[in-house]
Amino acid sequence: MAVLDANVKRRLLPVVAHEDYVAPLPPGHRFPMAKFALLLERVRALGLTSPETLLKPGLVSRRVLGLVHEADYVEAVLSQTLDEQAIRRIGVPVTAAMAQRSRRAVAGTILTARAALKAGVACNTAGGSHHAFPGYGAGFCVFNDVAVAARMMQRDGLVRQVLVIDLDVHQGDGTAAAFDGDDSVFTFSMHCGVNFPARKQTSDRDIALAPGTDDDAYLAVLHDALGPLMEQVRPDLVIYVAGVDAHAEDRLGKLALTDDGLEARERLVLNMCAQHRVPVACVIGGGYDDDAEVIARRHAMVFEQAAALLADGEFGWAGA
Repeated sequence: MAVLDANVKRRLLPVVAHEDYVAPLPPGHRFPMAKFALLLERVRALGLTSPETLLKPGLVSRRVLGLVHEADYVEAVLSQTLDEQAIRRIGVPVTAAMAQRSRRAVAGTILTARAALKAGVACNTAGGSHHAFPGYGAGFCVFNDVAVAARMMQRDGLVRQVLVIDLDVHQGDGTAAAFDGDDSVFTFSMHCGVNFPARKQTSDRDIALAPGTDDDAYLAVLHDALGPLMEQVRPDLVIYVAGVDAHAEDRLGKLALTDDGLEARERLVLNMCAQHRVPVACVIGGGYDDDAEVIARRHAMVFEQAAALLADGEFGWAGA
């Protein structure tokens, strides 16, 4: 991380990406796999990072996955021996390429968290697989990168208290289940109350919004929640799941945020972390549209806001 250390002083945004984030899917599959490569293209085109701060993750090991996931489940994924029911629950074919993609994304969020602890903020061009439970995957999520990254940072003694801010339109049920009864990771999920999953888990704090909630109502609820939450939890690290499926035009969402609303949301969350001097690792979460370019543009908003705040010195306390 020597190059990153030098660039912290120059306030360049650390961005984590890898070509393995894209794995082949059957033609016509509804998961928008192309968005990951398109997001990286957009981030580069906007000049939000540099070659020195564009970071490539390795492959997470079985041992590290075992900080959260059950050994039998990890082995079944990596050997492609999951049964048909388990694969249907995940919603994507668990091929060798998909298993590698899932390992790479977990490693990417771990790397993003490490980079955030140095720079104040960092962004992964994948991640946010919050429907993966310790013993099974669901909702397009194989391994829970958010949960494993939180555990890894704690295991390595880098942080004690983690706050997960999950603003995907779907509840972060797998993350909530992974940390049930564990006060060292506080899970906050603000989502549409009548969307997937049908059977919700209990986060440390859940805010279930009504379908059609618009920009003004959404941002008011979030603003009122975040300040007290930061004071209550006093985290050493925030992992932010910046799902854009809360957009009004998202085909799997039921809320009514506009582009302006999403942009304001990203600015609100990142500003709150900066003001409380808490490093924030951003992962992209969900976003679904027939046009992958549209999704990539929405996902890029958190990168744009992070880069702007970093350049303005809002995370100037980090890396000192």
